[in-house]
Amino acid sequence: MSQDNPILLLAMLGGGAVVGKWWLDDFRAGRSGTPNPRALPGATPAARGLIMLAVLGALGLLAAETGGEYALGVSGEQSHMTVLFGLSTLAAAFVEELIFRGFVVVENHGRAALVAGIVGASFGFALLHPFLWEWTAGTLVMHFGPKAWFSTAAIFAGSLWFYAVRYLPGNPTRSLLPCMAAHVAKNLGVFAIKYAQGFVSGWW
Repeated sequence: MSQDNPILLLAMLGGGAVVGKWWLDDFRAGRSGTPNPRALPGATPAARGLIMLAVLGALGLLAAETGGEYALGVSGEQSHMTVLFGLSTLAAAFVEELIFRGFVVVENHGRAALVAGIVGASFGFALLHPFLWEWTAGTLVMHFGPKAWFSTAAIFAGSLWFYAVRYLPGNPTRSLLPCMAAHVAKNLGVFAIKYAQGFVSGWW
């Protein structure tokens, strides 16, 4: 997603808000005892402790990623981020969880199929993030340096964690709340780290 196109970023925020309302409506309908038979995935409650565990796990992975960047000497190879782009990543976190942890799953075919699907979807999820590649001036540019591989691996690990908290025994209704909370917390953490490192460059 382009960081220098405020209209696109605002559209992303608006789209996330609309889909969020649909999911929240389904969540509230389920809690009121009149569930929508076509409810969006994971629109169910989750234990507060599980949500906290999901958030702490995501922040722990982010801390490890940040420490790894310093250890590899690539912490200065960060992309700049605007405040508006940072806000759009919160909407993106919600939509990504709904798509990947909600729809892109292999259920009711056994544990092996579920795990294989999670690994495959996490691999695709990581590759969709533009670290190993970049679309610049109509040209696809590939990046294979340590930062590109390390950041892609971090996204892969995060995806595995988000899937894990949806399928933990403590989440019998397969709620997406822990996944969404963890993803939003991670993206907020990324913004805070970039701000502290001087990579937040304006409002929009």
